[in-house]
Amino acid sequence: MNADAAVEVKKEAAAPHQHDLDKIAPSRDERLFLVLSIFIGVLSGLLVVCFRVAIEWIRILTLGSAPHPGQYRLLLAPTLAGLVVAALVQWFFPAARGSGVNQTKAALYIYNGYISFRTVIGKFITAAIAIGSGHSLGPEDPSLQIGAGVASMVARRLRLSRQRLRLFAPIGAAAGLAAAFNAPISAILFVIEEVIGRWSAAVLGSIVLSAISSVVVARWFWGSEAIFRIPQVTLRDPRELTAYAVLGVAGGISALVFSKALGYLRPRLRSLARWTHFFQPALAGLLVGAIGFFGFPQVMGPGYGVMDQAMHGQFAWQLLVALALFKILATTLSFSSGTPGGMFAPTLFIGAMLGAAVGSFEKHYFPHLTGTIGAYALVGMGVLFAGFLRAPLTSVFMVLEVSGNYSIVLPVILANTIAYLLSRSLQPVPIFEVFTRQDGLELPSMEEQREEHELHIEDALRPVHVPILGGSTPIEAVSATLSSANAPALLVQLWDGSWYAMSKDEVAGAAVTLTGDTPIERALKPDRAPMLFPDLPLDNTLHYFPRWPLLPILNRANKSKLEGVVTLEDVLKRYQDL
Repeated sequence: MNADAAVEVKKEAAAPHQHDLDKIAPSRDERLFLVLSIFIGVLSGLLVVCFRVAIEWIRILTLGSAPHPGQYRLLLAPTLAGLVVAALVQWFFPAARGSGVNQTKAALYIYNGYISFRTVIGKFITAAIAIGSGHSLGPEDPSLQIGAGVASMVARRLRLSRQRLRLFAPIGAAAGLAAAFNAPISAILFVIEEVIGRWSAAVLGSIVLSAISSVVVARWFWGSEAIFRIPQVTLRDPRELTAYAVLGVAGGISALVFSKALGYLRPRLRSLARWTHFFQPALAGLLVGAIGFFGFPQVMGPGYGVMDQAMHGQFAWQLLVALALFKILATTLSFSSGTPGGMFAPTLFIGAMLGAAVGSFEKHYFPHLTGTIGAYALVGMGVLFAGFLRAPLTSVFMVLEVSGNYSIVLPVILANTIAYLLSRSLQPVPIFEVFTRQDGLELPSMEEQREEHELHIEDALRPVHVPILGGSTPIEAVSATLSSANAPALLVQLWDGSWYAMSKDEVAGAAVTLTGDTPIERALKPDRAPMLFPDLPLDNTLHYFPRWPLLPILNRANKSKLEGVVTLEDVLKRYQDL
C-alpha cells in the first residue's frame, strides 16, 4: 500500500469517530431541555413549599398545636375532611385519588406524559385537606405527582414533541419528591428505580438539575438541616449487627402485613356502589380519629414529630410496637378509602417505631451493647422502605440523607437487605404493582425488569466459521477462497486492526469491477464492522444485520483478536430458546 492510500484509509477510519463525538455533544434542543429542567425544579419546589405550608396550617386549624386523647376534634376533623375530600374527588378531581406514584407512571407509559393541570390543583387541595386534618397519609407521593404535573404543563405550553413530553414527567417527579424530602439523591434514585427503570445520560442530567434546583428552593424556606438529628453512631461491638438483622426480619414481616392489608381492603372498598365512595373517606377518617381519641393521636397525619420523639427514646418499647400496628391499621383505612395522600411518611413512621422498639428492647435487656435508640429508629425507616416500597437502593441513601449521618451505613445496608429479600420471598408482587393490577392497568414492573435475565452476545456466540483474509489479499484470491470454503461470507482484517465483513454477493460484485490483482481493501466501503464485545447485551446486534452479513466479536484486551462471530440466525435462535 502506498503512502497516499494509507492516509486515505486513516482518514476514513477516523471519520466515524468524529461522527460519534458529534453525536455525544449536546445539541441545542438538549441544552434547552436542561435549562427547562431547572425551571421545572424551581416551580415544583415553590409548589411543594406551599403544599407543606397548607398542610401545616390546616393541621393547626383542625387538630390544634398539640392534639391529645379525648379531644372531640380528633373525631370531627378527619370525618368532616373526608366528606369534603370525597365530594371534591368524585365531582371535580377524579384523577387525584391514590398516592401519585402509579398515576405518574401511567402518565409516562400510557398518556405520553400528560397530566392535566386540574389534577395538579386537585391533588394539592385534596391531599392538603386530608393530611392536615389527620388522615394517616404523607405528603411526599402527592408532591411527586404535583412536580410531574408541573413538568407536563410546561412541556405542553412549549409544544414539545411527544417524546420530550413523555420525558418531562419523571423530571418533574424527581423535583417534587426532592423538595418534599429535602433529599435530592433519594428522589433521583427513587424516580430511576420505580418510575422510569432505565435512563440515559441526558435524562439523568435533567433529573439531577431539576431535583437540585427544587431542593435549593425548599431549603431557602426551611433551611439545610437534616429532617432528623441523631447522635453519631459507632459500631463498637459486632454483636449489635445481630440486633440490626433482627430488625431487618421484623421489617420484612411488617411489610408483608402492611401489603396484605392494603391488597385485601382496597379492592373491596373500590368495588362497592358508587354512592358509598362519598362516605368511605369520612368513615376512614372517623376510625382513624377514634384511634387518636382513645389513646394514640400520634398515628394521625404524617407523624414526623413522633418519629423524632421515638428517636430520642421518649417511648417504651411496648408503646412503640402498638404505634406501629395502629399506624398500619390507620394507613390501610385512609389509603384504601380513596383519600388522596402518600405512603412514604406512614412507611417511615412504621419503620421508625419498629426500629426504636428493637433499640429500646436492647437497651433494657442488653445494656452492655452501645447502640442508640435513634440509630435503630433511623435504620428501621430504611428497613420498611426497602421491604414495603421495594426500593432498596433508595432506602439506603434516604436514611443517610434525612439524618446526615453516614456512619450508620453498615447497619442500614445489612438490615435493608434482609428486609428486602424477606419481603420479596413472602410477597413476590411489589405493592405498587398490586395497586396497578387492581386498577386494571398494565404498567412495567421495575422490580421485575431488574430481575430479568438479560442475554448477552456471548450467549449466541459461535466460533469463527468463515475465512479470514487480510486487506491486501488480491480480489482473485478472495473469490477463490470463498468458493472453496463454500461460506456465505468472509471477514477482512485491515492494516489498523479493524474488521470488515463481506457477503458472497459483495465479493462477486467486486470481482466484476476490479482487476484480479487489486487488493480487496480497494473494494471496501468507508464504514467498518462495529466494535462489539461478548459482554454487551445481545439486542445491541440487531440493528447491524441489515448492513452486515455477520458480526465479528472482539476481545476487549486485543481488538485484532476475535472471540467469535454472530449471525442474525444465531441471535433469533437464542431468543427463541428462552
